[in-house]
Amino acid sequence: MPTQNHALFYEDIQIGKQYGCGSVTLSLEEIKTFARQYDPQPFHLDEEAAGKSVFGSLVASGWQTAALTMRLRVEGELQLQGGWIGLGVDKIVWPNPVRPGDTLTAFTEVVEARESQSKPQYGVIKVRTTTFNQREEQVCEVVSNQFVLRRPAGQPDTSLKTTIAEEV
Repeated sequence: MPTQNHALFYEDIQIGKQYGCGSVTLSLEEIKTFARQYDPQPFHLDEEAAGKSVFGSLVASGWQTAALTMRLRVEGELQLQGGWIGLGVDKIVWPNPVRPGDTLTAFTEVVEARESQSKPQYGVIKVRTTTFNQREEQVCEVVSNQFVLRRPAGQPDTSLKTTIAEEV
C-alpha cells in the first residue's frame, strides 16, 4: 500500500487517470460471517436455500462487495491527502453476483474535479471504482464524490519528482 507521503493533493489529481486497487479473494466463511452480521438473507447463508433462489447458489451480499471495493480503493494506488473523505455516492450497481472463491480486483478512475465552493482548502473529485471477478465480469461499480485537501500556499509541488522517481 502506498504511504501517506505519496498521497496526492487536489492539484495533483489527473482527470481520466486510472489507478489500480489490488485484489482480494472471498471465502465461503467470509460471505456467511458478513451475512449473519449485516445481510442475513437465505441466499447469503444457506446453500440449499440459495440453490432455489434467482442466483442458483450461495452469493455474497452486494453490501459486502461494496465494502470490499471500498477497502481495495483505500489500499490502492490513488492515495489522497487527508484520506478518503466521502461526500456521497451517485451510483452503486452490482451487475453480477460474487460467489465463494471469487477473486475481486478493482480500478479507480478520476472522472471529474472542481474546487469546493464552501471549503476553499478542499477540492472535490468524482471517482468511479469498478470491481471485477477473476472471469473479468464486472461485479460492482461505485461512483462517488470525495473531498481532497488542496496544496497549502507556498508548499512546493513534488508530484512530478515522485512520478519520475517511481518510474526509474
